[in-house]
Amino acid sequence: MYSKNNSAPRPPMGWNSYDYYNTTVTEEQVKANADFMASHLKQFGWEYVVVDIQWSDPNAGTQNPKVQYISFSWMCVDEYSRQIPAPNRFPSSKDGKGFAPLAEYVHAKGLKFGIHIMRGIPRRCAANHTAIFGCDKTADQIANPFSISKWNGDMYGVDASKPGAKEYYDSLFALYASWGVDFVKVDDICNTNMYPENPYSAEKEIELIAGAIERCGRPMVLSLSPGPAVIQKAWHLSQFANMWRITDDLWDEWPLVKAMFERCEVWQTHVGSGSWPDCDMLPLSKLGKGFGHEWQCRLTFEEQKTMLTLWCIFRSPLMIGTDLPQTDEKTLSLLTNKEVLDIQRYGHGAKQLLRNEHECVWVSYGAGCPAHPGAVYLALFNFDDDERDVAFSLASVPALRAEHIYEVRNLWEGKDLFPLAGDTVLNVSIQPHGCMLLRLK
Repeated sequence: MYSKNNSAPRPPMGWNSYDYYNTTVTEEQVKANADFMASHLKQFGWEYVVVDIQWSDPNAGTQNPKVQYISFSWMCVDEYSRQIPAPNRFPSSKDGKGFAPLAEYVHAKGLKFGIHIMRGIPRRCAANHTAIFGCDKTADQIANPFSISKWNGDMYGVDASKPGAKEYYDSLFALYASWGVDFVKVDDICNTNMYPENPYSAEKEIELIAGAIERCGRPMVLSLSPGPAVIQKAWHLSQFANMWRITDDLWDEWPLVKAMFERCEVWQTHVGSGSWPDCDMLPLSKLGKGFGHEWQCRLTFEEQKTMLTLWCIFRSPLMIGTDLPQTDEKTLSLLTNKEVLDIQRYGHGAKQLLRNEHECVWVSYGAGCPAHPGAVYLALFNFDDDERDVAFSLASVPALRAEHIYEVRNLWEGKDLFPLAGDTVLNVSIQPHGCMLLRLK
């Protein structure tokens, strides 16, 4: 049995095209976002540039906003049933080059390149009985027509028990390795929500994909979508994947952000060692143009800070969903706060200490942080619609000693506060849907 590669010792950080471009992103737009990341974000740990869904469809997005995924898409494929980039959208992919030139451009910026795929094999290849590289089987012989996506009609699932299934996935990831791919987001696999009685029905395809990555000769991060992930399968996810979605698509609405506190509580003991439960993308700044209309993030600035704080202290992967060149200065200040991002990079042992209808408190420890190895991080959240005081006793944090006096820093404000004893009862005023993030050492 194959297990995952060690490509994500820390939770990945990067950009994904979906929240802004939907299915429509082009090569020049990907390059523009890579340019912005290299100039403004790379120094803070952001490194992945990920092209999301339907990059092989030359007509993707042409029926928006009425239709998101065109039925029976005439996607571009090679002679071995493998999707290749649509050349009208990715001109450098012509003449069999695939994503190699675009990946080379991203790598030259000191960044890493990723793509999205749907699990399975293209329906059009099954219908045409096209070949599979490395064996004498054809697409129809490994396709499972009774395993499909609820929301996208491009693919049939692959029957992992059929001869040729392993060869198909091996050839797929060998192709990606030849292109220089560093990150693969596989969709309709973490929760196969077409089948509520068996939401983890693609378990064997996950194993085939993990094995294919191991055999392809190039390290790749394996990200699984959509959520919510099945908590009973945490053991399997942590063995075969680097990150997996614990929620369905998360957008810029406070109730969706608030609901993540419960999801993080459920998954908090499964974080670490290259295994990263994923809270989904950060829907910030400009959003939605590829869906038919562009809008500004609907979360208040305090709600955006709350989202970043929970994602970081929980150690979720961080994937920005916006058009990066349009990022405003306030959003950029959130994405470049090194003291906050260090918690996501180096924290460990994160745990929820308190949650009720009004407030929540999380703690994390900085033993792995080069700058602050002995630090304790404390995040206090106000769920109410009004400003209110949140009270919390430091004696509830096991690592703090009652007799010790701790230096305290407010990380979002970048300010040192007054020293506190380890048994102090904090009583701090927090804005509606806001938070306070403290470092004690």
